[in-house]
Amino acid sequence: MSLTVLTSAYRLRSVCRLQRIQGHMMSSQVEPGVLLEKVGSAGVITINRPKVLNALNLPMIRQIYPQLKKWENDNETDIVIVRGAGGKAFCAGGDIRAVTEAGKVGDPLAEDFFREEYILNNAIGTCRKPYIALIEGITMGGGVGLSVHGRFRVATEKTLFAMPETAIGLFPDVGGGHFLPRLRGKLGLFLALTGFRLKGRDVQRAGVATHFVESKKIPELEKELVEMKSPSAADVSRVLDSYQSQSSLDSEKPFVLDKHMSDIDRLFSSSSVEGIVQNLKADGSEFANKQAETLSRMSPTSLKITYKQLKAGATMSLQDVLVMEYRLSQACMRGCDFYEGVRAVLVDKDQNPKWKPSTLEEVSEQAVEQCFSSLGDKDLTF
Repeated sequence: MSLTVLTSAYRLRSVCRLQRIQGHMMSSQVEPGVLLEKVGSAGVITINRPKVLNALNLPMIRQIYPQLKKWENDNETDIVIVRGAGGKAFCAGGDIRAVTEAGKVGDPLAEDFFREEYILNNAIGTCRKPYIALIEGITMGGGVGLSVHGRFRVATEKTLFAMPETAIGLFPDVGGGHFLPRLRGKLGLFLALTGFRLKGRDVQRAGVATHFVESKKIPELEKELVEMKSPSAADVSRVLDSYQSQSSLDSEKPFVLDKHMSDIDRLFSSSSVEGIVQNLKADGSEFANKQAETLSRMSPTSLKITYKQLKAGATMSLQDVLVMEYRLSQACMRGCDFYEGVRAVLVDKDQNPKWKPSTLEEVSEQAVEQCFSSLGDKDLTF
């Protein structure tokens, strides 16, 4: 091939690349990642990145937080509603790839993202106005942080909930250490360690959502909420209760984990992750074997951090849990499993992470303890 042809081919590729970048920049100007609107007496937050399942990034956090605080202190705003655009996801999680790229080169995003995300999670948990999250579609990780600490969480038959962080060398953060151990029995620990997915009405039955409303009724529900005059939390609760009572879809089906709850409580009651794995293997039932197999694929370090996180978080305030989780997030940024997990699951997608250490036995108590130690003046403050 002649040099002229090569040069023009290269030039064409560069032009195409430039057009792609410009197109991306233009589309991000036309379609902001989050829409913040006042509708009636409601402040409405719409997570607006449907092409990436409404993944949460730092610019979005920096828009939502000040607006939430403003609405909280505004006499003209009675309630706050948060929803996802596009129908597929409420919010599938944080923009984890960007965070790992930053962590590799020591970019401050690796600190700022977690710090500001957790400050937002706390603001949602302490919001004085009724906060209503319409968690339709995929709701995982960062999306759980945008919803679960609010007063009301409405699931539909399209809701898919999970905290799958142990599979990527992280831990169920965004206040997972607060809400998970407060679910019944050992359900929270089970969901945290295994990343088990809950769907539809089961999200409400587990206690993650406060209400279940059929998807087709959501537009009508939104309309009624924004048109309410000076509603109290009790007024909002009554409206949600009435929509739930009109939603009979799947009501005859039992909770997916009903027949396993006594097993979960028994098998996940142990003073260590190794003890849980031993319980599962010794039990030998199909359910126990499946959970043992799932745990064998997770980061051993993540499993041990998560176990300790939930045990400690059971008696802590949300704020204190988030301080603890910020320390853990920075420990994960210093380690190697988070980068390897993201590579295996999200980047190369070979689903074959090489964890270091590779077994639970090799993860020392001292190594786990270190992850929880204070960062001094870099600790999270509110």
